[in-house]
Amino acid sequence: MFAAYSTGTLEEATELLVLERGPATPKVDVRAVVFREGRILLVKEPGEGGWSLPGGWADVDESPSEAAARETLEESGYRVRPVKLFAAYDRDRHGHPPIPYHVYKLVYLCEILDEVPLTDVDTDGVRFFGEHEIPELSLTRVTGAQISRFFEQHRDPDQPADFD
Repeated sequence: MFAAYSTGTLEEATELLVLERGPATPKVDVRAVVFREGRILLVKEPGEGGWSLPGGWADVDESPSEAAARETLEESGYRVRPVKLFAAYDRDRHGHPPIPYHVYKLVYLCEILDEVPLTDVDTDGVRFFGEHEIPELSLTRVTGAQISRFFEQHRDPDQPADFD
């Protein structure tokens, strides 16, 4: 069934399942929303066609907010501090292309701690974009509707976090 509902082969599905032990539980993808002068920080990961919020998988023994700060530093060079949970999403309910795992996405609003970023980053691009100049996105990581929502939440900080 796993192979039938994926884009991979039966062999690839088997290799993934061999690694899994215990009950099936969601993975946690953390993302950071960072604004500067009304523009949102996006990164372009190597080999990706589109841009995304900085982020990735949370590590064991790391809180989700710590993971968001770590991923932002690794991918953008900016040291940030998470200040508010913007969203807790079930990835499958937001128009992302399918992947082999069930994923929860936790998205944090973060503030920049150091205005000058480190230059040794794990990405091919780091840039701030205005709301009406968003480039092609990496839809496996973030959607245009989500980016629009984060701009809304930034404009009105009293809005609650989104959740499924």
